[in-house]
Amino acid sequence: MRLNLTSGLHLPYIVRVLAILQLAFLAIASSAQAQTQPVIQNFISEIPASEFVEGATAYGAILDNIPAVPVLNGSDVVGYAYITSDFVSTTGYSGKPIHVMVAIDSEAKLLRAELVKHSEPIVLIGIPDRKIKALTESYRGLDIVAEAAAGGSGHDLEIISGATVTIMIIDDSIVRSSIKVARALGLGGLNNDAANAGPTHVMNMDERSINDWATMSGDGTVRRMTLDIGQINAAFAATGDERVLKHEEPGEPGDTYIDMHTALISAPSIGLSLMGEAEYGNLTEWLDEGEQAILVMGRGAFSFKGNGYVRGGIFDRIQLIQGDISVRFRDRQHRRLGELAADGAPTFTEIDMFKIPADSEFDPTKPWRLQLLAQRVVGPIEKIFLTYDLGYNIPPQYLTALAPPVATAVNETDEDAAARKALWQRIWKSKTVEIGLLIGMLTVLTGVFFFQMQVTRHARAFYWFRMGFLVMTLVFLGWHQNAQLSVVNLMALGASLTSGFSWDAFLMDPLVFILWVSVAVTLLFWGRGGFCGWLCPFGALQEITNQIARFFKVPQWTLPWGLHERLWPLKYMIFLGLFGLSLVSIPLAEHFAEIEPFKTSIILKFVRSWPYVLFAAVMLGIGLFIERFYCRYICPLGAALAIPGRLRMFDWLKRYKECGSPCQTCSKECFVQAIHPTGEINPNECLSCLHCQVLYQDHTKCPVVIKGDKRRAKMATGTDALDRLVNHPNSTATKES
Repeated sequence: MRLNLTSGLHLPYIVRVLAILQLAFLAIASSAQAQTQPVIQNFISEIPASEFVEGATAYGAILDNIPAVPVLNGSDVVGYAYITSDFVSTTGYSGKPIHVMVAIDSEAKLLRAELVKHSEPIVLIGIPDRKIKALTESYRGLDIVAEAAAGGSGHDLEIISGATVTIMIIDDSIVRSSIKVARALGLGGLNNDAANAGPTHVMNMDERSINDWATMSGDGTVRRMTLDIGQINAAFAATGDERVLKHEEPGEPGDTYIDMHTALISAPSIGLSLMGEAEYGNLTEWLDEGEQAILVMGRGAFSFKGNGYVRGGIFDRIQLIQGDISVRFRDRQHRRLGELAADGAPTFTEIDMFKIPADSEFDPTKPWRLQLLAQRVVGPIEKIFLTYDLGYNIPPQYLTALAPPVATAVNETDEDAAARKALWQRIWKSKTVEIGLLIGMLTVLTGVFFFQMQVTRHARAFYWFRMGFLVMTLVFLGWHQNAQLSVVNLMALGASLTSGFSWDAFLMDPLVFILWVSVAVTLLFWGRGGFCGWLCPFGALQEITNQIARFFKVPQWTLPWGLHERLWPLKYMIFLGLFGLSLVSIPLAEHFAEIEPFKTSIILKFVRSWPYVLFAAVMLGIGLFIERFYCRYICPLGAALAIPGRLRMFDWLKRYKECGSPCQTCSKECFVQAIHPTGEINPNECLSCLHCQVLYQDHTKCPVVIKGDKRRAKMATGTDALDRLVNHPNSTATKES
């Protein structure tokens, strides 16, 4: 009896099974959601206070207003302990929360931070425990008051190689939750009510009076900060680094280092006074709804813009700070102004407008400051920095008071969502080059699929193109960017659909997100082969190592068709087994998902305990003799993609009616045996390598093409003979005579 998985009769059965499992999953998730007790409750019994905070003896009772517990030394409160996930969303790359236990003292300084529970695969199996401890220990003494003032960016973050996204999520959750706790408890002078207070004033857009420079400088409309050469040299010398003395600013001590002014020009009266009516009109056209703009003017030896600024970059010497938000300006948020229109205005070497985005939550009616970053080069690639703040508070004549607002509860969900959005946007901006390379790869691959007959016309050229693409997939996507898709991603998606879907968790890794989007599209057009055959780093590793084995004449084994056909279902059984386990326990399913050697060979680059390395090596070793052995029979991700891949809309691969009867060339040369002896291509198993399309046009292997060549050659010979007879009728007679 032959098992044929290409039959459409199997699909409804699989769909029904998945539907039943999904309903069970929903029931389990609903039960889990019923537990609403604070997460901190689960850990205070597991982690003694004396081990968590030095000098502590016990924990107090959970506070009524927030899910935190006092840390006690006898009867004295030495601080407060809490879990980050009780205050902010800490969903990691795995799709599940990352729990960090934190202690903070009455001065709003961190006493301790420790990663206590998570499901991040890279941290569980790839990062040494000492690195994680060193990372969390580095938060000891962190000043949360300063972090709140700097918008959560007042400290340096040390990224652990291979775990960039996870570490950034941990850092973001520690800082944001600590700010919330400090404000709620009034630690370090932070006040929750003041932080969450609604607007008391709005800008008076009807005020359009014109003022001169002296008036605006006197009433605070224009604020100024001046530093001279002597001050800056003394400030750098006070850092204690002797190298700065070798690079002192040239000039006399009284010479101007920088004379910087700023003003809020989106206020009509200020903008009209400083810029004039025409330029202010251009400004209003430039600004979209909700956006604000400031004018920064400078002169002296130091530029607030910097001479290293290039188009597409960020102005790294200034940033705007208001409360716990900060705004850095990019080139698209910048315009130059030729000169000031205000009477009596001095001359400046730099006059620049900067636009503040509407989604930055900047409030023009409240105080803010412009932070200047002064720098001094002390080595080939090393600099020392000093910061100076130019404070600004718009004068009351430009404002209109509002009626006292009705007290409302703060929408923590919206605040948390905004913070998560800011985090993933920061990650995407940091990977602009990598995203561009991936989109370029996807564009090229799409072109290959759409013009497959043209690109497969020359077998040798196409072979080397494919090998080059697979090397790029393995080295760039796999080993360099860790963008290896996994069945664990699908389990995380299923969990999120039942516990409250959020795009933020999936946007944390831009390359993985883009790859999943591309998979969703290619499943409709080409099935699973677009990913499995071209964009899977482990699949690329298998094929490259097999090609190397072939070069060294390693014998290749072809399984008998009957055995090969009966091994196909293994990967579907493995996938359904993992899916069922995920309904019982996600951690248990992730443990058994180690049947994927992706983490070992791609993410961790074989730096792992020997059982995992041995399993990955065995899979690759068998693949030296049976090409893509793992992809054919074991891969649960391939099985998961093959099921919806049956819905693809087109059959792109060209076939002759002679394929399979009598010709067996394609079925014998298909490296994953996805072509039946009868000639049909099994779309569940096809990896879209396009080798069959190379053979389809091969003039030395394809009998149909060879037969056509012979027919054309024969016709050409007959045509030549007829041409000679017509054009040279006497040639034969002459030879005979």
